[in-house]
Amino acid sequence: MSTKIRWLGHSALLLETNGENVLIDPFLTGNPKAAIRAEDAPADLVLISHGHGDHVGDAVAIANRTGATVLSNYEISCWLQKPPRNLTKVHGLQHGGGFTFPTGLRVKLTLAFHGSELPDGSNGGNPAGFLITTPDGLKIYDAADTAMFGDMALIGEEGLDLALLPIGDYYTMGPDDALRSVKLLKPKHVIPIHYNTFPPITQDAQAWADRVKAETSTTPVILQPGEWFELKK
Repeated sequence: MSTKIRWLGHSALLLETNGENVLIDPFLTGNPKAAIRAEDAPADLVLISHGHGDHVGDAVAIANRTGATVLSNYEISCWLQKPPRNLTKVHGLQHGGGFTFPTGLRVKLTLAFHGSELPDGSNGGNPAGFLITTPDGLKIYDAADTAMFGDMALIGEEGLDLALLPIGDYYTMGPDDALRSVKLLKPKHVIPIHYNTFPPITQDAQAWADRVKAETSTTPVILQPGEWFELKK
């Protein structure tokens, strides 16, 4: 089996595992760093971490075009099923709950500390991160938009092959707390996300990666939008 992840800019990610395309927080239209167009995005499964427009993004249009299933929290799942969106292939989980798909891919919702109002002002429930277990047993944690929190140490007990952490500051944790989060999570690899999209979240990712190398045993991976990273068991 092959598992690789592509950073599409901001917090948008494409995970390819066992022939399945998992699209995460597909903010592509209106994203100045987007590596692909929404109409070109492949998806068998779409994950939405919370209700903000830069994470819901093009999820509805992509799901309608591809027939993908969408997984999010319960409140967002209800919103997706209402007019004018009218999606039918939806999973609405809550924190600590997970679902294992017939392919063997498992997605579990984790805590995240952030907001979640939907683009039309509807209640988007509680924001979440994702703990993804691939069919070949790789563990990937996408923290999505969050502050640092102590229970990251518990998530790290899963034995993470990869963590994806925001470093932009302003709306999420910044480089200092993201480094502390790496120390709590202890992943084998870490990729920074949610930075350099807009002026308030401009950061020097390489400087942060140098600190990760110097202070932890985790290997930092800096991707440019559109680049891939392959995970090996």
